[in-house]
Amino acid sequence: MSFPRTVEGVVFDMDGLLLDTEIVYRAAMIEAGHVFGVQFTGEIYAAMVGKTTPECAVMMRALYGDDFPVQAYFERVWADVEDLLEAETRLKAGVVEILDYLDDLGLPRGIATSNGIAAVERYLGRFNLLHRFHVVVAHHDVEKHKPNPDPYLEAARRLGVDPSRCLALEDSHPGVRAAHAAGMMTIMVPDILDPNEEMHDKCVHIADSLHHVMDLLKTSVEEPA
Repeated sequence: MSFPRTVEGVVFDMDGLLLDTEIVYRAAMIEAGHVFGVQFTGEIYAAMVGKTTPECAVMMRALYGDDFPVQAYFERVWADVEDLLEAETRLKAGVVEILDYLDDLGLPRGIATSNGIAAVERYLGRFNLLHRFHVVVAHHDVEKHKPNPDPYLEAARRLGVDPSRCLALEDSHPGVRAAHAAGMMTIMVPDILDPNEEMHDKCVHIADSLHHVMDLLKTSVEEPA
């Protein structure tokens, strides 16, 4: 069996899973570090992947002191990110193909992201993809964010599918923890972060790409009952 239960719905993360944005965020944060006179490294960014901006702000103050101008820093980051994404945003490999396949299967799908709804609409709107998701759970839709299960539980509730029958697709460690805690069958498709032992324990599969996820779904569908 490819999956322990029948898949009745699919919930996607967005950044690093649907969109190749993490590398852009990382570049913008490193550059802003130079502007503000601190050394912001790829390793620091990796520790922030999957976290909300307020959580990252706490980490920044812990690293650079309580007086570090976090708000000004992030204003610079987001300005640079907008410019970079306008020019460089790319879909991750297999996005359109897996959405087409889910259409063929008639499976509902949603997004559970720590990003805000405005960013979801802006980024996915560029590719005319927003209408292909039945629900979107963004930052302000829940009080507790990843690694808490709330975003995934809310997505399942809105889809009308039991969480245990949902397949969650994630690229980050906090996201995998959230989806697993929600009781979903979870696949990690690594982007910036490699899977560790915990990720292997919490996931039903580690996939190379969304093409790989689609192959797993096809195998599951084609297996005899």
